[in-house]
Amino acid sequence: MIKLVASDLDGTLLQGGAQALTPHAIDLIHRLTQKGIIFVSASGRQYDNQRLVFEKIKDEISYIAENGSICVHQGKVISRATIDDRLASRIVSEIKKQKHFEIVISREDSCFIEDNDPAFVDHIVNVMKNTTQVVKDVSTVSGPILKIAICNMNDGPHIMDKYLKYLQNMFGNEIKIVTSGNIWIDFIAPGANKGTALENMMKLFHVTPKECMAFGDQYNDVEMLQLVGTSYAMSNAAPGISYYSTYVTDSVEDVLEDLLSELD
Repeated sequence: MIKLVASDLDGTLLQGGAQALTPHAIDLIHRLTQKGIIFVSASGRQYDNQRLVFEKIKDEISYIAENGSICVHQGKVISRATIDDRLASRIVSEIKKQKHFEIVISREDSCFIEDNDPAFVDHIVNVMKNTTQVVKDVSTVSGPILKIAICNMNDGPHIMDKYLKYLQNMFGNEIKIVTSGNIWIDFIAPGANKGTALENMMKLFHVTPKECMAFGDQYNDVEMLQLVGTSYAMSNAAPGISYYSTYVTDSVEDVLEDLLSELD
């Protein structure tokens, strides 16, 4: 029997660049929690941002944020992982050699960006509605740092794929670097990922992998999909993601509908 459901947001529960859940999705998740099923939002997004996305049911669910760097249940931090300040400094210095990428430094209290591209600032502040501080130079942001992300809103996925390989060759033996959507690359705190974070949640709730279901669409979801007994890759997921999942689906909502039917 499924006792816990974990889902990625962008490209999974949120399709086509949507920034708000459908009323139907909110209703389904509410009905699950009312039946005693634990729901975990597992995203590269910050904790504050996820609570905005789930505003109507924000206190009914638990959160894995910043790709697993921080887990929160009922306002209490369950686990936390950070990037060493010296490593973070080297990564930021390397990225700043390029002109194509905007940098986001994530701490527990806020994310930090520079005011280089008005469209990017608008996306982070007004579209995603992150808790954000705009600074002159993100190199000056002190830790503890949960995640570093870079974004290219203009040049397409091929630029990101090429730069991803370059960054993995340079830093891959020190930190995990993954795609997080078509325009994002994330540096995840060593030892952290959505899978290790979900393991912490499972221990908290005393559930086994066989009792868990998960959904995802990108390489930052792989460990989570591999961990659980029942996993779904989205049909429009990044190439190869379906290899790590039990099933493929067009819609998280359809699967949740079926799960609720089984529980009735």
